[in-house]
Amino acid sequence: MICISVTPTSRKLAKVDLLNASRHCDLIELCLDHLAKEPDVGEMISGIDKPILVSCRRVEDGGHWKGTDEDRFQWLRNAIVAGPAYVELDLETAKRIPRFGDTKRVVSYTSLDRPLNNVDSIFEEAAGVKADVVKFTWPTTTLEAAWPLLVAVSKKSNLPAVGIGLGGSGITFSLLGRRYGSPWIYAALEKGMETHPEQATVWELDEIYGWSGIGPKTRFVGVIGSGHASITMIKILNRCFQEVDVDLRCLPLQPESTGTLSKMLDILKIKTMIINPHVGDLLSNFADQIEDSVQKSGYADLLLKRPDGWHAYNCISRAVLKSLEKSLGKGADNEQPLDRRNVLLIGANALSKAIAHGIIRRQAVLSVTGPDDKLAQQTAKAMDIRYVPFANLYDTLADVVIISEENLALGHRKQEFNSSYLRPHMTVLEFKDYPLPSVLTDESRVRNCQLVDCIDIFLDQLGVQFKSIVGQELPRDLTRDMLSEAMSEAL
Repeated sequence: MICISVTPTSRKLAKVDLLNASRHCDLIELCLDHLAKEPDVGEMISGIDKPILVSCRRVEDGGHWKGTDEDRFQWLRNAIVAGPAYVELDLETAKRIPRFGDTKRVVSYTSLDRPLNNVDSIFEEAAGVKADVVKFTWPTTTLEAAWPLLVAVSKKSNLPAVGIGLGGSGITFSLLGRRYGSPWIYAALEKGMETHPEQATVWELDEIYGWSGIGPKTRFVGVIGSGHASITMIKILNRCFQEVDVDLRCLPLQPESTGTLSKMLDILKIKTMIINPHVGDLLSNFADQIEDSVQKSGYADLLLKRPDGWHAYNCISRAVLKSLEKSLGKGADNEQPLDRRNVLLIGANALSKAIAHGIIRRQAVLSVTGPDDKLAQQTAKAMDIRYVPFANLYDTLADVVIISEENLALGHRKQEFNSSYLRPHMTVLEFKDYPLPSVLTDESRVRNCQLVDCIDIFLDQLGVQFKSIVGQELPRDLTRDMLSEAMSEAL
């Protein structure tokens, strides 16, 4: 089930909020702590066709209650008399308010600054105050922080558990909670109505993460990285998994380190990880077996678990070369497209190294620069190519410009890129918002540069990854249509 929390500040508008939420969820949490005066809960929930969970949380529990504890206890007692399906009570409040009628008790444990310890004893305490459900809330900025919360929810116990993960790995916990049978997970009705930062909306759960199709037998593909590129990849892959009828879903992962990652992946039965191109260096050393291009560039965008351990692959390098050479065409005397061309990489990261690895073998004259001169120097040394100080960029001739710096700022200042550098004779390939076009795409088009299509690169890269996972070809037409839709939404 999905639970949507509504936080009305007006008793008159509360019913409207409840009705709106009822169309999109299975359970509604009515948060009383945002109201200035005690409401008539019975009147509020009358006519609502979904079960109601009533809460009134203190500030230290993530709520907005500003009154006395005695007044809060009285509000909750009166709310229970109205007969909601559930009432949420912290441990101390549960000791003060006995069970009444058919209303079930959700006993909550909240820590806003760190994960809770000794989960087993918490279940014992909750049982002691007649809990029907145990609820946990704590920060889940990384997979490691979310792990105890997942263990709590998946734990075989007489008391079912639900939870809220605060932070980037909250969605990871929610998807796994669905997989392991948590009674419900929490979601926002729409953007701007989140109860905590980074909470997923109902639309995101279904349209991006395919939440409704996750069941006890669903297998997960780990996706490392965050941001627009990862979200686009997850949405497309999940839709393609459905298209070819395989019970797979993408699971966003934000590991803090690789120390316990292998063990956690084994427990979750994850045998494949796809890595956002902009963080391709995160797990290149995690694998037991590394192909040559990964070894030399420190970049990997696909990891597969084989009988002899994890294998790391670089899928994007070949895709870039294919599209780049197609755009350039054959040179004079039937020369290879990149032979003796001046290629400038703007960006000093693992993606730059991965691209450089392929281009070097094509006999191009390759240089690298970036806003961070130290990093650019290190990249040049690692790949044995020419280094260009960023201040000297505008004096550097280039036939091909490849922009791999995700956070490249545009402008006229010292560490910013002035797009006037782009000239009509240049071939431009940019990854700023890969796989979607960015403002640099528009700048390149306005200046009559020849643009290399990132969509073709993405289709080739994702096609290799998809086939490695399911053994079938990527539904390219569906993927292209979804990318077109994503581009329209981005504009």
